[in-house]
Amino acid sequence: MTLQIGILLGDDIGLEVVPETIKVMRAAAQKTGLSVQWHDVPIGRKAYDELGYTMPPGTLEKLDTLHGWVLGPIGHQAYPKGKPNAINPHPILRKHYDLFANIRPAKSYPGLPALYKDVDLIIVRENNEGMPPDRNVFMGNGEFRPTPGMTIGIRVITREGSSKVARAAFELARTRPRRKLTSVHKDTVFKLACGMFAEECRALAKDYPDVAYDEVLVDTFGMKLVMKPQQFDVVVTTNTFGDILSDVAAGLVGGLGLAPGLSAGPTRAMAQATHGSAPDIAGKGIANPYAMIMSGQMLYEWLGHKHNEPKAVEAAALIERAVEAVIKEGKVLTGDLGGKASTSQMGDAIAARI
Repeated sequence: MTLQIGILLGDDIGLEVVPETIKVMRAAAQKTGLSVQWHDVPIGRKAYDELGYTMPPGTLEKLDTLHGWVLGPIGHQAYPKGKPNAINPHPILRKHYDLFANIRPAKSYPGLPALYKDVDLIIVRENNEGMPPDRNVFMGNGEFRPTPGMTIGIRVITREGSSKVARAAFELARTRPRRKLTSVHKDTVFKLACGMFAEECRALAKDYPDVAYDEVLVDTFGMKLVMKPQQFDVVVTTNTFGDILSDVAAGLVGGLGLAPGLSAGPTRAMAQATHGSAPDIAGKGIANPYAMIMSGQMLYEWLGHKHNEPKAVEAAALIERAVEAVIKEGKVLTGDLGGKASTSQMGDAIAARI
């Protein structure tokens, strides 16, 4: 098959790291014979300046025709305030395509500065419910201030949402050598909300007897994560818990520059690194492209399994090996990794290694 993949540059360093990602993905496709048709899709501040919209008319219609896309970091906090055409496009993409599973790996590499060696875990975060006020109501905002001195926030947990993300996590754990899944919640306090999430995880565990399943309360998990992260393999949790814990996990292995991510739904997936748009270093050519490149690698792997395309799985494996080789050699790394290379030089080195 020919994979249809979109290129959405995003904002700030997205304009630098996304092209390096596509460069590497193209090299892997060429090496494996994978057929890919690439599509430039406007989004973000650049689209606003050129077309008058951060989410231009026709963008969703175009994405509807694609299998997946690479989305650069979105710097929506710097968008013009009070302008109806200057909206944050990320929540729209996530909701429109039901990208319910946010998959965030944390892996340490020999030779790179990190607090811990031999870490290789993945946090699977429910992405469309929970506490974030843009995700827990159909219209409006899930935070309320009925009096000047009081604010109320809504947290939404559903059986369907919990079951979907738990199944995605079990399926992922099944593909890994350790075949271990840890459910993180706080059902001792949030007896109904976390309780429902835990119930769905336990129910699904019966369908995966080949996966070792356990549960850890979120505060205890935080302690165990910073004491011995090597004990964890795949972790599934609710939205806000996962958002916080995945950043902690990234800090243990070298920071957000080493934190890729994939948002996956029933039919499509979006590669998007965990880090932000870093406007303070944008345009300097020093941004680390690792997280975005490995997000593209995750997209290839997901698409390969989803569409039974072994060449995409092979291309993903090629990218992973090339990244590991470049890191191991240590000659062409960006400054945050202890090197002196530019963004494009590191991308060139990975593509050349492929």
